[in-house]
Amino acid sequence: MEETARSDCTVTCSFKERGGLIVDIQSKVGSLYGNAIKDQVEEGCRALGVTDAVIHIVDQGALPFVLAARLEAAVKRGRPKISAEFLPGKQPARQTRGVKDRPRRSRLYLPGNEPKFMANAGLHRPDMVILDLEDSVAPSEKDKARFLVRNALRSVDFFDAERCVRINQGALGVEDLAMVVPQFPDVILVPKCEDADTVRSIADAIQKVEHEHHLSGETLILPIIESALGVVNAYAIASSSHRVCALAIGLEDYTADIGVERTEEGRESFYARMSVMTNAKAVGVQALDSVWSDVEDLDGLRRSTLEAKALGFDGKGCIHPRQIAVVHDAFKPTTAEVEKASQIVAAAEAARKSGLGVVSLGSKMIDAPVILRAHRILRMATFGVREEDPN
Repeated sequence: MEETARSDCTVTCSFKERGGLIVDIQSKVGSLYGNAIKDQVEEGCRALGVTDAVIHIVDQGALPFVLAARLEAAVKRGRPKISAEFLPGKQPARQTRGVKDRPRRSRLYLPGNEPKFMANAGLHRPDMVILDLEDSVAPSEKDKARFLVRNALRSVDFFDAERCVRINQGALGVEDLAMVVPQFPDVILVPKCEDADTVRSIADAIQKVEHEHHLSGETLILPIIESALGVVNAYAIASSSHRVCALAIGLEDYTADIGVERTEEGRESFYARMSVMTNAKAVGVQALDSVWSDVEDLDGLRRSTLEAKALGFDGKGCIHPRQIAVVHDAFKPTTAEVEKASQIVAAAEAARKSGLGVVSLGSKMIDAPVILRAHRILRMATFGVREEDPN
């Protein structure tokens, strides 16, 4: 059985009745790492209970977590009843798991079957990385990608980025959860979410895995709304589980669902965006805008992100690392916003110390939501400040 890799290695496993284990390696780094590769393959075969087989590897410099995933996928395609796992070293669970109100300005989508994009993703400093098992993975590659994403969660340092996995729909998604939840992802992204029952079923499945594996912390849920029905049910979706940390909207699928072309101006999706944002805020969770699909048009991305911020969104999707800095800059508060927020917070603190029930700034009364927004602006200012809005 053959395991097809992506710019890393190809592993072929041919089982036999007897004769022991034969490992054949062709590697461009064989002179340096050939023995280490062979040792890892033999260790993996012992873990998986493989004693009689020919393992053929064509390696292009795969990292150990990739080789382990490719080997396990190849073995289990040949012997699907093998239940043992070959797991690389595991990073400890982070204390930030379960934090709902953390910055999610950028979320970087990474194809779940392309390890070359995973190893350095954290260097670009996205607020969230999404290891995608759904749209970016061909149906024939789903099982292979699942091993790779599991191992990436265990082995790859994504720095401070929130680690999210976009699972598949239906039964495949439940299988995804069983494999990835034990590896402490921070968030599970639920694709094409159209009703509250879908979220509740995912929450129940997550809880079951967490209980079975005695996991600490809590895995959050991020539903992405990508259809007219999902927009109609946005409030029910956002309020369906305490695990929901945000609502996202996916405009490529949404515009296809309503039968129109997505445009830069966005008139065709304005209602949907505002509905998702408003319902998310009504429940008290974040609202995340769609991706900008033209990776070359950074000016268009900036305009779209500034608009999203002005409409009340808390973040935007990214499909290329070069988009992250643009998105982060657009979400920075301006100098004027920070100055005004500082004045509001100072006035509120002065009123509190004086025992006043009413806060005023100059001739204007300041109510609680305005004070809350001022605190939020000052928190965002810790990431930097823009001198002024671009024209």
